[in-house]
Amino acid sequence: MSKTEIRFLEGPQSRWKELKFTITVLYEFIKGLRALHFVGPCVTVFGSARFGEGHPDYEMARELSGKIAKLGFTIMTGGGPGIMEAANRGAREAGGRSVGCNIELPHEQKPNPYMDKWVSIRYFFIRKTLLSKYSYAFVVFPGGFGTLDEYFEAVTLIQTKKISEFPVVIMDKEFYKHIIAHIYLMKQEGTISPDDMNLFFFTDNVDEAVHYIQHNAIKKFNLRPEKPFKPFRWLFERG
Repeated sequence: MSKTEIRFLEGPQSRWKELKFTITVLYEFIKGLRALHFVGPCVTVFGSARFGEGHPDYEMARELSGKIAKLGFTIMTGGGPGIMEAANRGAREAGGRSVGCNIELPHEQKPNPYMDKWVSIRYFFIRKTLLSKYSYAFVVFPGGFGTLDEYFEAVTLIQTKKISEFPVVIMDKEFYKHIIAHIYLMKQEGTISPDDMNLFFFTDNVDEAVHYIQHNAIKKFNLRPEKPFKPFRWLFERG
């Protein structure tokens, strides 16, 4: 978190400080919206920043993202290293579009070199909103607290009808076996409904994941690979 974000979350501040923070948030949203407006239909890939080249999940993310890019989707990530880098890299190697929504951290997270376009955002909640806004599917690879936060937020938004019922694919069943068990426990205890089990798809197979996304995103929402908007030059926009 930035110092301004920490102060904001510590409780009420002066009205002037609250207003300044609100203006900063508005600016960050506008910056993100301008940067990502023309990226086209995206699939967002979540996962650990700590898995490098040669790790099985890195290579799986690279392969899967390449195949998704060939369907006509833009691959979007959090813009950093690890699984994010693998996904952006796979899209670029396949000749697809590759974008990122990077987060500014005290120990700076450097954007990976495989993106055609990216934007750096100061606040996590804005970044998560942007990652959701442009996505028609989500792929979740093994990761830490941040990955789980992004996964459960996406599922919660779908469950509560705040966004459409886009496909959510979770890769690596062995890594997530305890999460799977806990989800079944929640169903058993009645804290989620049986129908909520249809909001996500667990698999270890790249082709199964591609087929699931193709059937539940492209066909379901009748998506087209072309970009839906053209830039206005008088607004200094670039596609």
